[in-house]
Amino acid sequence: MSTPSLSVRNLSVAIHLREKISTIVDQVSFDLEAGEVLAIVGESGSGKTKTAEAIMGLIPKISWQVEADAIELDGRDLSKLTEAALRKVRGRQMSMIFQEPRTALDPVFTTGQQLCSIYRRHRGKTKPEAVSAARKMLGRVGFADAERIMGSYPHQLSGGMRQRIMVAMAMACEPRVLIADEPTTALDVTTQAQVLSRLVSLASEFGTSILLITHDLGVVAQYCDRALVMQDGRIVEQANIEDLFADAEHPYTRKLLASVPRIRTG
Repeated sequence: MSTPSLSVRNLSVAIHLREKISTIVDQVSFDLEAGEVLAIVGESGSGKTKTAEAIMGLIPKISWQVEADAIELDGRDLSKLTEAALRKVRGRQMSMIFQEPRTALDPVFTTGQQLCSIYRRHRGKTKPEAVSAARKMLGRVGFADAERIMGSYPHQLSGGMRQRIMVAMAMACEPRVLIADEPTTALDVTTQAQVLSRLVSLASEFGTSILLITHDLGVVAQYCDRALVMQDGRIVEQANIEDLFADAEHPYTRKLLASVPRIRTG
């Protein structure tokens, strides 16, 4: 059996509030297989985003406590790395798309400058090579006018455009694992489908595994291979998509599925 792209074992995240310790993520374990699209679903506050941030090493040490037996990327335990070593992994081998691109993109640099910096920093390209690669990547995420987009600042672009920029930046280094945290929440249905289809298509081409955090079960049904269901910081069910929708085992999963609107016919 091949090694999973990402293997998480007994991950816990807690926050210290005065004299109280509150556990946000509680003993979470799962594998993300090579080339797989794996969803983490659950209500707001279930621990989905904190799980992702802990995997990426983005949780501040002040007031927070992160513990794990292992967080392995292609067999390399990230939980044992120094911050300097982890920075070399982030962006190059493992990347993340955040829920709100307005805050993730730097407002004082053009999108071209930000995308080119990734190619230069992580892939060692010269400035002309980075510009050429950035133009090509922007075309691949759906921009017909890449030159204009390269010269635009984030505030000059729509929400859907900014999110496609985030996809381009996240996929620029063809990472082994991409974590997408509610990447299309603020977008209309048509734009959401465009962004997700581009993302999944690029990931398939590059051999990138996706951990997709979402509360949208429609997205899960359309784009994912398996799903983890989280409730109150714990994984209460894991299943492939067909089994999850046809015969969910946990009462909480059945509750989530029952909340999805259905179109009546006849």
